[in-house]
Amino acid sequence: MSYIQFYPSPLGPMVMVSDGSRLTGLYFENQKYYPADEVSSGRTEQLPIFDTARRWLDLYFSGKIPDFLPSCAPRGTQFQRSVWERLSRIAYGHTCTYGVIAGAIAAERGLQKMAAQAVGTAVGHNPISIIIPCHRVIGSDGSLTGYAGGLQRKSALLTLEYLTMHQD
Repeated sequence: MSYIQFYPSPLGPMVMVSDGSRLTGLYFENQKYYPADEVSSGRTEQLPIFDTARRWLDLYFSGKIPDFLPSCAPRGTQFQRSVWERLSRIAYGHTCTYGVIAGAIAAERGLQKMAAQAVGTAVGHNPISIIIPCHRVIGSDGSLTGYAGGLQRKSALLTLEYLTMHQD
């Protein structure tokens, strides 16, 4: 059973999804890969994990750096989860390229190389937007590429983090 709650972010409505104790999804409504079936069949319920996620998001969108993480359990393949774990290491206000992530995962696995496109596909399917910071991944030339929530939102999230990091 999935449980859902809605969150009114400044960048558009979001839906939080939980297995009852952990966050399994955080999506902008109607973004690419939006799990419409899961959301429509989910049960709307007040859960402590939603309160924790809401506090985290409130802090984040107010320009503060949250000092805690909600308990998350993203569902995906072993490869996807390894990419998402790597995303979680990208510090607030910083970015990383798909190629760097691919190189790090290849090295971890004892491989000579790994396709950045494979990493890009996994990044695009990240089910927990913002908290698992897929918006911090950019193209090798520094361009803002691929974000399931849309490039305008990706730009807004990076701008928010940049401004927070550079306050006097």
